[in-house]
Amino acid sequence: MTRHDIILEELGLAPLWIRRELLQALAEQEAEQAEAAAFVGHDEAHPPHPADTLEPPPAEARMAPAEEMHRSAPVIPINRPSSKSGSHAAPTSPANTEIDPEEQSRQQRAARIAGLSWDELQAEISQCRACGLCEGRTQTVFGVGQPGATWMVVGEAPGAEEDKRGEPFVGQAGKLLDQMLFSVSAKRNQEVYIGNVLKCRPPGNRNPQPGEVALCAPFLLRQIALIQPKLIIASGRFAVQTLLSSTAPISALRGKVHQYGDTPVVVTYHPAYLLRNLPDKAKAWQDLLLARRTVNPARALPPQQATDEDSSD
Repeated sequence: MTRHDIILEELGLAPLWIRRELLQALAEQEAEQAEAAAFVGHDEAHPPHPADTLEPPPAEARMAPAEEMHRSAPVIPINRPSSKSGSHAAPTSPANTEIDPEEQSRQQRAARIAGLSWDELQAEISQCRACGLCEGRTQTVFGVGQPGATWMVVGEAPGAEEDKRGEPFVGQAGKLLDQMLFSVSAKRNQEVYIGNVLKCRPPGNRNPQPGEVALCAPFLLRQIALIQPKLIIASGRFAVQTLLSSTAPISALRGKVHQYGDTPVVVTYHPAYLLRNLPDKAKAWQDLLLARRTVNPARALPPQQATDEDSSD
């Protein structure tokens, strides 16, 4: 029995299986060491061979299958993108976007106006100083009619007479409008509500400016939301642009029903324009017939009666 076998036996371990050629080499090496020790004895300057001092591994380690060794290895976590963010995760730093303070203030004002009641809206308009038109007005022009009116006529801006009386369409253009509405059995202050885009008179009756329309439009839109008319007549270019967001000419928009939200809109000429262009009154009459058919098809005039009315103009 070799020295190696003796050590294993003393430790109570099973024999270590070694390849035959390696076993033969170890045996030859041990024989050489024993022969050298017989002649010179133990030399402290020459430490024993590593094979003599190497402790054999425990039997459990020697007999462990390869898969058990693999299973005991530490697991290294792999970072994967989140399924929510995917491969295009949003940057953690805030976007470098700035809101124009003036535009933000305008949006906040419009949101506040959108929550006003009818009485609150009247008070807000009467005290409004959002633009320079407040400096030259005699009074604001809120509109005339009742919430819940079936029709709503939207004009552009008050004139000199409207500024004095505080009511829209009261001059010659107003009289023409009343006649046109009466011809289709609609009356001011009853089933028709009349208002303007601007609530203050522009100086010299000039056209409304974009900034003035932007600041005053929330008042009109809140009026529409509170009145909830079945039909809106957009009278004139600025009413059309405000309600339909269209720069197309009135001649291209007439004769068809448009929509403001869920409310039908009929486009027609402003009465002040018709006073200067009398031949176009027949076209405005056709626009009113279209409006009445849209609100109540049963009340539309027969074709012959409509023809007679056209010839009278």
